[in-house]
Amino acid sequence: MTEAALSRPQSTSSVAGVLRYALLLVLCLGLYLPGQFDLPPVDRDEARFAQASHQMLESGDFVSIRFQNEARNKKPVGIYWLQAASVGLLSPDDLSAIWAYRVPSWVGATLAVLLTAWAGSALFGAEAGFLAALMLAGTVLLGVEARMAKTDAVLLAVIMGAQAALARLYMERDRSEAPGRALWLIFWTAQGIGVLIKGPIVPMVSGLTLLALWAFDRRMAWARRLRPLKGVAIVAAIAAPWLILIAIATNGAFFVEAVGHDMLGKVAGGQESHGQPPGFYILSFWLTFAPWAFLAVLAAPWVWANRHEAAVRFCVAWIVPTWIMFEAVPTKLPHYVLPTFPAIAMLIAAALLGGATGTAETPRRRLWVGALVPAALFALALPVAVAVLPVVAAGRFDPLAALAGVVGLAGLCGGLWLMRRGRITPAIAATLATMLLLYGVTFQRVFPELEPVWLSRQVADAVKAGKPCGDTVLASAGYTEPSLVFLVGTGTRLSGSGEVAARHLLSDPACGLALVESRLEEAFRQGLGQAQPRLADLRTFTGFNYSRGKTQTLTLYALRP
Repeated sequence: MTEAALSRPQSTSSVAGVLRYALLLVLCLGLYLPGQFDLPPVDRDEARFAQASHQMLESGDFVSIRFQNEARNKKPVGIYWLQAASVGLLSPDDLSAIWAYRVPSWVGATLAVLLTAWAGSALFGAEAGFLAALMLAGTVLLGVEARMAKTDAVLLAVIMGAQAALARLYMERDRSEAPGRALWLIFWTAQGIGVLIKGPIVPMVSGLTLLALWAFDRRMAWARRLRPLKGVAIVAAIAAPWLILIAIATNGAFFVEAVGHDMLGKVAGGQESHGQPPGFYILSFWLTFAPWAFLAVLAAPWVWANRHEAAVRFCVAWIVPTWIMFEAVPTKLPHYVLPTFPAIAMLIAAALLGGATGTAETPRRRLWVGALVPAALFALALPVAVAVLPVVAAGRFDPLAALAGVVGLAGLCGGLWLMRRGRITPAIAATLATMLLLYGVTFQRVFPELEPVWLSRQVADAVKAGKPCGDTVLASAGYTEPSLVFLVGTGTRLSGSGEVAARHLLSDPACGLALVESRLEEAFRQGLGQAQPRLADLRTFTGFNYSRGKTQTLTLYALRP
């Protein structure tokens, strides 16, 4: 790709464009569909989001957000509405079908990929946009988020809508005629939806991009085409009705907790044991952006050499301030920097097409050495993990997982070899084919069958099979994971006290059930008093609680007549 091509994206036929988007859609289905129906709800964020949406459908209250009797005043309502609508349309007779809550994330991840191709085509040309979308689709982090019933995949799609519209406006900034109405409408509609999905994140990413562009260009006249006054009115029309209703419903408590505790708490310190030092995202990038992270090293000199080009400048303005802001905030989770991944993929794609994989120059050979070490580690670690995980976590050998590990190792190493020789298209194809295999086996076979890890599923199956009454309520002492509530029922009582579980059984001896963690066993039995001889041990479960990082032994009890 020449420098001129950076400012004059290549044209493509409408048929070729449709075929590219169709191929991306099929690829996303292959990458994100495995595991959607078979993976149990994952603690703790996914289970909390899904349970809150579940309760909206149960209660008919689509304003307040609750987990059991506790107000969940942390995130806005948008994702809960999307999940509730998905379940209402796709699984109205089974509100505990977790796959239906994951559909918005699956769709969001796919839309983000398609919008990356659209934005990339405006910045660097159709070929680069398509290549960037391919890479984004195959990243480990987006593959995980597409299977989680929470905000981040949907948030990425909304961010991409806003940033794609902004990119097209920026690239047309010197045209005398204003672009059509669609771009500024897309931008502001995305901002309004973004407020309902995750508060200030979408406006923050777009605002930081605009601020950085002003710092680079020292002119912002083109931004008037965003029609900010009309845009703010659109955002208000989308977000204000619910914001007013939730303020009334909670007497302002939603804003106190969402802004004062959740958002500002993350800025002030590491919340919920997620505090990490600056540099965390640079280190985690090697896994979250895998299998393409090593290409960022190879693309860096090309990006620097072309830093004055408008398309490159836009992507840098998108990535750098957002990344710095998240690095500066003490609370860190790997998915926080996901909004920068499409822009990173676009720069890498443009660099690859611009000859960034060349190896003749000595400095570039050194870059290859630095890039190949972590790339080779990932190519070794992921297939080996797929092969050995069933042995380590479940004590059984899975021949399919072992075969996938061997083939996956060969495929990823083959992709590296092809990329090293400058054969970009075959390298990307080989790597994506390998990721399709590894994702399919991992999410469809390996993870769902790790029985010791899914304690809540084991308990829910036992409760369903052995509950004495149709309205049986379970009290759980010592095991308080949100997934248990989602799978067993909203009325499930979570407690850290054995005496509470004992009182539950005594208050409902005919129908009640109690789940007791081994360390609370003595207190539970003492709380039963004279009813101890009637205690029936229904089943014992031993497994690894990954949320707490420890093995737990749980016993399900009932009282005999």
